[in-house]
Amino acid sequence: MAKTLLLKLKESLVSVLPIAIIVLIISFTPLAPLTATEQATFAVCSVFLILGIGLFNLGAEIAMTPMGGYVGTGLTKSKKVIVLISVCFIMGVLITVAEPDLSVLASQVSDVMNNMVLIVTVGVGVGIFLVLAVLKIVFQKSLSMLLMFFYMMLFAVSALLIESGKNDFLALSFDSGGVTTGPITVPFIMALGFGIATTVGGRNANENSFGLIAMCSIGPVLAVMVLSMVSGGEMSNDALNALATYKTVDQSLEHIGFAFLETVKNVGIALGLVVIFFFILQFTVLKLPRQKLAQIGIGIVYTFFGLVIFLVAVEVGFMPIGFKLGESIANFSKPVLAVFGFVLGLVVVLAEPAVHVLNKQVEEVTGGGVRKIEMVLALSIAVGVSICLSIIRMIFRFSLLYYLIPGYLISLGLSFFVPKIYTAIAFDSGGVASGPLTSSFILPLIVGACLALNGGLEGGGASHILTEAFGVVAMVAMTPLITIQVLGFKAVMSSKVRHKIAMKRILSADDEQIIYFK
Repeated sequence: MAKTLLLKLKESLVSVLPIAIIVLIISFTPLAPLTATEQATFAVCSVFLILGIGLFNLGAEIAMTPMGGYVGTGLTKSKKVIVLISVCFIMGVLITVAEPDLSVLASQVSDVMNNMVLIVTVGVGVGIFLVLAVLKIVFQKSLSMLLMFFYMMLFAVSALLIESGKNDFLALSFDSGGVTTGPITVPFIMALGFGIATTVGGRNANENSFGLIAMCSIGPVLAVMVLSMVSGGEMSNDALNALATYKTVDQSLEHIGFAFLETVKNVGIALGLVVIFFFILQFTVLKLPRQKLAQIGIGIVYTFFGLVIFLVAVEVGFMPIGFKLGESIANFSKPVLAVFGFVLGLVVVLAEPAVHVLNKQVEEVTGGGVRKIEMVLALSIAVGVSICLSIIRMIFRFSLLYYLIPGYLISLGLSFFVPKIYTAIAFDSGGVASGPLTSSFILPLIVGACLALNGGLEGGGASHILTEAFGVVAMVAMTPLITIQVLGFKAVMSSKVRHKIAMKRILSADDEQIIYFK
């Protein structure tokens, strides 16, 4: 166990180090000078981030992933579709309601929407789409056609949202799809899909094991859109100012004890719901041996401490520093801000905990056909481009739909030309890439930049945040769909070229090179 933990810590060191180096270098320049306290806090939080990711990845490997796999396999073997659907729906609702990122989202719009109503509505949306994703696996339906149908529905509802005059909530609705598939749900749901797909079997078992995250990312978007249309009232100035106000490093350090206890509570509730539900299934359906249960128990402890350390480090060090970086660089130069966003995007995805879980499962399921390094490169480029495009949109002030509609049309179009497994992996990657670090570091950076570009709080800059700063999580969730499918298209074309060259050599061979067997 100690050797495995050391390996995980080395992996997380490689992931976090580029971000830490970039930010600390920038902090010594006129672009975004930080105080000695801020530099020290960020450096210490980076160390804790490495520890948190390492512990979380180990816990996910020995607990969360096996739990999801056992549930998927056990329920499918029971051959009771009603039980499978009911359990998946309840699981989708409970895990989503307990997701810490969703609570943060709900608190930001509490002046317009009731917190609990929003959280439960999003949870129901995830539950319904998790059921649809499971039924897709059981009845072996095409993921591409389902995604095409639901994204067309999503954009139709977007048009209704704009028509109803609630377009301020459009970017927020799309962002909700990224925050609800968090670090707790991703390993569990991905393993659930793998367990069901391998039990159902069929020639497309590997392909069918992906796609659950993709489907579960659509439900929250539709849920928030519908809730936005039926909710009354408008965002007050106080609510808008709250969106644009982040704690400084000094304030975060003052309240670090409260932040720690709040994070322990949120993570405890989230993991507790998963564990309780798993043990109910253990005594009714699964009946696993004690040795496996003991291993899962140890893994849950690692997951708990890893996630608590990760989230506290992000809240105390990364969130306030991200906000200040965005504000400072935007005041310095708009082009530099766009370039910095691209560079930061290249490395920030490496520090998302769930990305490592996805990359590992992709490499295993495809038997090395899709290598981990290829996934890392595709995701890094995608997130870099998405953040750069988000900054350009913020500078020139145009609708998020100018990106999302062409982007999703391209990604859905590519799904007809690449192997289906690449499409399934790509759409899962979108939900995974937009994890807690994106919403807790990149989003504050964009909010800080947006505020600076629009005159600050005094100049009414807060009124631009919902429409111009929000949407970056949605962009981070969209661009991997294109880059990973392009990776699949490249693989298909390379295979065809190799086949064509081989056939050309055979046909051009002269008689002396032909061996005759008698």
